[in-house]
Amino acid sequence: MKKELHKDICEESVFSGLYERLSSDLYKYLYYKYGEGFNPDDKMQEAFVRLWENCKKVTVEKAKSFLFTVANNMMLNEAKHQKVVLKYRSQQPDRYTNESPEFLLQKEEYFKKYQEVLSRLTEEQRTAFLLNKVEGKKHAEIAEMLGVTRKVVEYRIYSAFDTLKNELEGFRIK
Repeated sequence: MKKELHKDICEESVFSGLYERLSSDLYKYLYYKYGEGFNPDDKMQEAFVRLWENCKKVTVEKAKSFLFTVANNMMLNEAKHQKVVLKYRSQQPDRYTNESPEFLLQKEEYFKKYQEVLSRLTEEQRTAFLLNKVEGKKHAEIAEMLGVTRKVVEYRIYSAFDTLKNELEGFRIK
Protein backbone atom coordinates (compact mmCIF):
# COMPACT_ATOMS: atom_id res chain seq x y z
CA MET A 1 0.00 0.00 0.00
CA LYS A 2 1.34 3.38 -1.04
CA LYS A 3 1.87 5.94 1.70
CA GLU A 4 0.43 9.36 0.85
CA LEU A 5 3.00 12.06 1.60
CA HIS A 6 0.87 15.10 0.73
CA LYS A 7 -2.74 15.24 1.83
CA ASP A 8 -3.43 18.96 1.47
CA ILE A 9 -4.18 20.25 -2.02
CA CYS A 10 -3.99 23.79 -0.64
CA GLU A 11 -0.20 23.54 -0.62
CA GLU A 12 0.99 25.35 -3.70
CA SER A 13 3.48 22.64 -4.67
CA VAL A 14 0.85 19.89 -4.47
CA PHE A 15 -1.67 21.94 -6.43
CA SER A 16 0.84 22.88 -9.14
CA GLY A 17 1.88 19.23 -9.39
CA LEU A 18 -1.75 18.23 -9.91
CA TYR A 19 -2.12 20.96 -12.52
CA GLU A 20 0.95 19.84 -14.44
CA ARG A 21 -0.10 16.20 -14.27
CA LEU A 22 -3.82 16.53 -15.06
CA SER A 23 -4.38 19.72 -17.08
CA SER A 24 -3.40 18.22 -20.43
CA ASP A 25 -5.55 15.11 -19.94
CA LEU A 26 -8.51 17.17 -18.79
CA TYR A 27 -8.23 19.52 -21.77
CA LYS A 28 -8.00 16.58 -24.21
CA TYR A 29 -10.99 14.87 -22.58
CA LEU A 30 -13.12 18.02 -22.91
CA TYR A 31 -11.88 18.75 -26.43
CA TYR A 32 -12.52 15.24 -27.72
CA LYS A 33 -15.91 14.95 -26.03
CA TYR A 34 -17.33 18.42 -26.80
CA GLY A 35 -15.14 20.00 -29.44
CA GLU A 36 -13.62 23.47 -29.62
CA GLY A 37 -16.99 25.28 -29.68
CA PHE A 38 -17.47 25.19 -25.91
CA ASN A 39 -14.00 26.50 -25.00
CA PRO A 40 -12.49 23.41 -23.36
CA ASP A 41 -9.42 25.39 -22.29
CA ASP A 42 -11.57 27.84 -20.30
CA LYS A 43 -13.55 25.02 -18.70
CA MET A 44 -10.34 23.22 -17.78
CA GLN A 45 -8.99 26.38 -16.13
CA GLU A 46 -12.31 26.98 -14.34
CA ALA A 47 -12.28 23.40 -13.01
CA PHE A 48 -8.86 24.02 -11.46
CA VAL A 49 -10.12 27.28 -9.97
CA ARG A 50 -13.00 25.37 -8.38
CA LEU A 51 -10.53 22.77 -7.09
CA TRP A 52 -8.47 25.54 -5.51
CA GLU A 53 -11.62 27.05 -3.94
CA ASN A 54 -12.49 23.62 -2.49
CA CYS A 55 -8.95 22.52 -1.68
CA LYS A 56 -9.76 21.83 1.99
CA LYS A 57 -12.68 19.58 1.06
CA VAL A 58 -11.05 17.50 -1.70
CA THR A 59 -8.35 14.95 -1.06
CA VAL A 60 -5.50 14.32 -3.46
CA GLU A 61 -6.95 10.89 -4.29
CA LYS A 62 -10.28 12.46 -5.31
CA ALA A 63 -8.82 15.48 -7.13
CA LYS A 64 -8.87 13.90 -10.60
CA SER A 65 -12.46 12.75 -10.22
CA PHE A 66 -13.45 16.17 -8.88
CA LEU A 67 -11.80 17.99 -11.79
CA PHE A 68 -13.28 15.78 -14.49
CA THR A 69 -16.76 15.89 -12.94
CA VAL A 70 -16.75 19.66 -12.51
CA ALA A 71 -15.41 20.28 -16.01
CA ASN A 72 -17.87 17.84 -17.57
CA ASN A 73 -20.77 19.50 -15.74
CA MET A 74 -19.64 22.93 -16.92
CA MET A 75 -19.55 21.68 -20.51
CA LEU A 76 -23.01 20.13 -20.17
CA ASN A 77 -24.35 23.40 -18.78
CA GLU A 78 -22.76 25.28 -21.67
CA ALA A 79 -24.28 22.84 -24.18
CA LYS A 80 -27.68 23.24 -22.56
CA HIS A 81 -27.33 27.02 -22.71
CA GLN A 82 -26.36 26.88 -26.38
CA LYS A 83 -29.46 24.78 -27.14
CA VAL A 84 -31.64 27.42 -25.51
CA VAL A 85 -29.92 30.17 -27.46
CA LEU A 86 -30.33 28.30 -30.75
CA LYS A 87 -33.95 27.50 -30.03
CA TYR A 88 -34.64 31.13 -29.21
CA ARG A 89 -32.97 32.31 -32.41
CA SER A 90 -34.85 29.83 -34.59
CA GLN A 91 -38.28 30.73 -33.23
CA GLN A 92 -40.14 33.35 -35.15
CA PRO A 93 -42.73 35.28 -33.18
CA ASP A 94 -46.30 34.45 -34.09
CA ARG A 95 -47.95 37.38 -35.81
CA TYR A 96 -51.41 35.89 -35.59
CA THR A 97 -53.11 32.72 -34.43
CA ASN A 98 -56.31 30.87 -35.13
CA GLU A 99 -56.60 29.85 -31.50
CA SER A 100 -59.14 31.57 -29.31
CA PRO A 101 -57.99 33.79 -26.43
CA GLU A 102 -59.73 31.35 -24.07
CA PHE A 103 -57.64 28.46 -25.37
CA LEU A 104 -54.44 30.51 -25.14
CA LEU A 105 -55.24 31.41 -21.52
CA GLN A 106 -55.97 27.77 -20.64
CA LYS A 107 -52.75 26.71 -22.33
CA GLU A 108 -50.77 29.29 -20.34
CA GLU A 109 -52.41 28.26 -17.04
CA TYR A 110 -51.76 24.58 -17.77
CA PHE A 111 -48.11 25.35 -18.53
CA LYS A 112 -47.78 27.22 -15.21
CA LYS A 113 -49.27 24.24 -13.35
CA TYR A 114 -46.90 21.93 -15.21
CA GLN A 115 -43.90 24.08 -14.24
CA GLU A 116 -45.09 24.17 -10.63
CA VAL A 117 -45.44 20.38 -10.43
CA LEU A 118 -42.03 19.96 -12.10
CA SER A 119 -40.48 22.24 -9.49
CA ARG A 120 -41.90 20.08 -6.69
CA LEU A 121 -40.27 16.92 -8.05
CA THR A 122 -36.96 15.90 -6.53
CA GLU A 123 -33.93 17.09 -8.45
CA GLU A 124 -33.11 13.50 -9.44
CA GLN A 125 -36.63 12.85 -10.78
CA ARG A 126 -36.79 16.16 -12.65
CA THR A 127 -33.34 15.69 -14.20
CA ALA A 128 -34.01 12.15 -15.39
CA PHE A 129 -37.52 13.03 -16.63
CA LEU A 130 -36.42 16.11 -18.58
CA LEU A 131 -33.35 14.41 -20.07
CA ASN A 132 -35.61 11.62 -21.30
CA LYS A 133 -38.71 13.51 -22.41
CA VAL A 134 -37.27 16.89 -23.45
CA GLU A 135 -33.78 15.97 -24.63
CA GLY A 136 -34.82 12.56 -25.98
CA LYS A 137 -32.02 10.67 -24.26
CA LYS A 138 -32.34 6.94 -23.72
CA HIS A 139 -32.36 5.43 -20.23
CA ALA A 140 -28.88 3.96 -20.66
CA GLU A 141 -27.44 7.31 -21.76
CA ILE A 142 -28.99 9.08 -18.78
CA ALA A 143 -27.69 6.40 -16.42
CA GLU A 144 -24.18 6.88 -17.77
CA MET A 145 -24.43 10.68 -17.48
CA LEU A 146 -25.74 10.58 -13.91
CA GLY A 147 -23.55 7.70 -12.76
CA VAL A 148 -26.44 5.48 -11.67
CA THR A 149 -27.96 2.24 -12.97
CA ARG A 150 -30.55 2.11 -15.72
CA LYS A 151 -33.14 0.79 -13.26
CA VAL A 152 -32.64 3.84 -11.04
CA VAL A 153 -33.17 6.11 -14.04
CA GLU A 154 -36.32 4.22 -15.02
CA TYR A 155 -37.66 4.50 -11.48
CA ARG A 156 -36.98 8.25 -11.38
CA ILE A 157 -38.66 8.83 -14.74
CA TYR A 158 -41.72 6.74 -13.97
CA SER A 159 -42.16 8.20 -10.50
CA ALA A 160 -41.94 11.72 -11.98
CA PHE A 161 -44.47 10.70 -14.65
CA ASP A 162 -46.84 9.33 -11.98
CA THR A 163 -46.60 12.55 -9.98
CA LEU A 164 -47.32 14.65 -13.06
CA LYS A 165 -50.19 12.39 -14.09
CA ASN A 166 -51.77 12.52 -10.62
CA GLU A 167 -51.43 16.28 -10.19
CA LEU A 168 -52.21 17.50 -13.71
CA GLU A 169 -55.59 16.87 -15.24
CA GLY A 170 -55.34 15.42 -18.72
CA PHE A 171 -51.55 14.93 -18.58
CA ARG A 172 -50.38 12.63 -21.37
CA ILE A 173 -46.96 12.23 -22.88
CA LYS A 174 -45.61 10.49 -25.95
